[in-house]
Amino acid sequence: MSVNKVILVGRLGRDPEARYTANQQPICSFAVATSRRYKDKEGNNQEQTEWHNISMFGKLAEIGNQYLKKGSQVYLEGRLQTNKSEKDGQTRYFTQIVADQMTMLGSKEGGGSSNDAGMNQAAPASSSQPTSAPAASSFDEFEDDIPF
Repeated sequence: MSVNKVILVGRLGRDPEARYTANQQPICSFAVATSRRYKDKEGNNQEQTEWHNISMFGKLAEIGNQYLKKGSQVYLEGRLQTNKSEKDGQTRYFTQIVADQMTMLGSKEGGGSSNDAGMNQAAPASSSQPTSAPAASSFDEFEDDIPF
């Protein structure tokens, strides 16, 4: 068994680049920044930012090209993919994340949520998403048979 799964929550560092394959399949490419905060040995707060190259294809790419922009916060699921290219006799390898699910989390300015239909898209191969039960609105609605 093997697993190749990536989950990211971050912000776009640039506007998406829209391209098309030879058979006119849409591609959406952009970079996402993720950060972690920690304290160094001297107790000073530090922040480390990682940049991730993202590609989306098909209907998800169309949505990304239409709605995403620099600063947009997104939740992404996908897989790592390493490609190689030859330039001037040099072979270069680069790793990207091919996203098959994207949820827009909000805007840079307002931080609001975008829950419109079509914003949470999964690739056709991952169409069997588990559904969750609606959350109870008060403690009285929970059952008393909690197993812990």
